[in-house]
Amino acid sequence: MHIESYYDESLAHASYLVLSDGEAVVIDPQRDPAPYLDFLKARSAKLIGVLETHPHADFVSSHLELHRHTGAPIYHSKMLGAKYEHQAFDEGDTLTVGSASIHPLHTPGHSPDSLTYLLKDSAGKGVAIFTGDTLFIGDVGRPDLREKAGNTQGKREELASMMYKTIQEKIKPLDDHLIVYPAHGAGSLCGKNMSDERSSTLGQQREENWALQDLTEEAFVRELLDGQPHIPHYFSYAVELNRKGAPDLQPSLDRIDRIGRPDQIPAGIRIVDVREQKSFKNNHLEHSYNIQLSGKYETWLGSVVKPDEPFYLIAGSPEALREAKYRAARIGYEALIKGGLVFAATARANGQYLDTEAFAKKTEDYTIVDIRQPGEVETNKVFDHAINIPLAELRERASEIPTDKPVVVHCAGGYRSAVGYSILEEALPHTRIFDLSDDVKKFQ
Repeated sequence: MHIESYYDESLAHASYLVLSDGEAVVIDPQRDPAPYLDFLKARSAKLIGVLETHPHADFVSSHLELHRHTGAPIYHSKMLGAKYEHQAFDEGDTLTVGSASIHPLHTPGHSPDSLTYLLKDSAGKGVAIFTGDTLFIGDVGRPDLREKAGNTQGKREELASMMYKTIQEKIKPLDDHLIVYPAHGAGSLCGKNMSDERSSTLGQQREENWALQDLTEEAFVRELLDGQPHIPHYFSYAVELNRKGAPDLQPSLDRIDRIGRPDQIPAGIRIVDVREQKSFKNNHLEHSYNIQLSGKYETWLGSVVKPDEPFYLIAGSPEALREAKYRAARIGYEALIKGGLVFAATARANGQYLDTEAFAKKTEDYTIVDIRQPGEVETNKVFDHAINIPLAELRERASEIPTDKPVVVHCAGGYRSAVGYSILEEALPHTRIFDLSDDVKKFQ
C-alpha cells in the first residue's frame, strides 16, 4: 500500500492518493486533476473512487472532472446534497481498495456533513485517518463557515458543540499509531493554530493539540470560536460550486481571451493587476486592484473581489498571465475573468510614494490605516493612533477613513498594504494615499 501526498502551498491544501494492488482512490483533490492522472498512468493503476470529506469552501475540487476522465464514482456523505451523480458513503459503509479498505466516520463540526476516512490494511489494522477539515495538526476546523452555505447548514455555536462531541466520541477513541493526514496546513483560513507539519500521529496530537486535551464543552467551544480569521467572499461560492461540480479546468481556462490593448477593456469594469507593486504604482489603469502573484494571491483575490463581480486580468508577461488565470481557477474565479492583458507600459508615476523620513518625524500629520486582523494588532500595535480596518473589510468601510490628512496604509510586511493602497486610491480619489509597504518593519 502506498499513500501519495500533494500539497498546494498557495492555499495550504493537502490532497492524497491511496494505492493498493493496482487500485487507487483520491481524497479531496485540487482543481487540477493532472497530478493524479499522471501518477495513475505511471503506475498503470485504476482509479476506483474519488472521496470528498465535505464540500470545501476554500478551494474548488476536480472530483467531477476525475469522474468524467476515469469513470470512477464520487463518494461522500448523503448529507452533502450533491447535484451530480455520486455514491452515498457514510459511517458503517466500506470501500475496498486493492487489499486495503476505507471506512468513513461521521465527524461533524467544521460542517454538518464532514467525514473522516479510516484506512485499514489487508489484515484489518488501522493505518491512517484522512481528517479533511475536522482534525488538523495542532488545531481543528473552524465551525463558522456553514451558517449560510451548503445543503446542510448550522450555527457556529451548534457546530462548535458538534466538534467537541466529534473529538470526544470519534477521534479520541482511535489508536495512537494512526497517521493523521489533514486537508490543510499552516496558512489556511480553515483554522487558526495549524502547525507547519504536514502529518502527525494521533498519539502525538493527543499530547500537543489543544483540542484533544481534557476540556469542558464550554471551554472547548469558547476557545474554538475565539479569534477565527476572516471569511473571504468566495467561500460560500466555492461550497456551492463544489456541490454542483466544477467544469473541466483546461476548457474553462481556454475560453478566456487575451486582448491586445488597454482600450479594449470596457469602461468601469473591475481590473485585477497582478504585477509587482512598483510596476503597478508606476503605471496602472483605473479601477485596478493590485493583487500580486508573489503572495497569497488566491486568498486575497477571493477576499477582495466578490463572486458576482466580473473582472479583467492584467499581468506583466504572458507567463504571469497564464499563472494568474490558472491560480484564479483554484477558487473557481476563472469564470469571472472577461479577458487578460499583458501590460508592458512605460512608467508615468501615477502612483504616490511616501517620504518615510518625513513621515517618521510627524506621524500625527497622517491618517494611518492598519489593515491587519484585530488579533495581529492586539499582539503588536505599530502606531498608537492608527485606525484598524482589516483588508477584507476595506472596500466596504473606506468611507470611515477621515480625509483631512494624507492617508498611510500598512500591514505587517507589505503584500496586503499594496492591495489596500489600490483599494483606497480608487475609493478616496481626492485624498493623497500612501503605502508604507515593507518600510513598516522600521517601526515595529
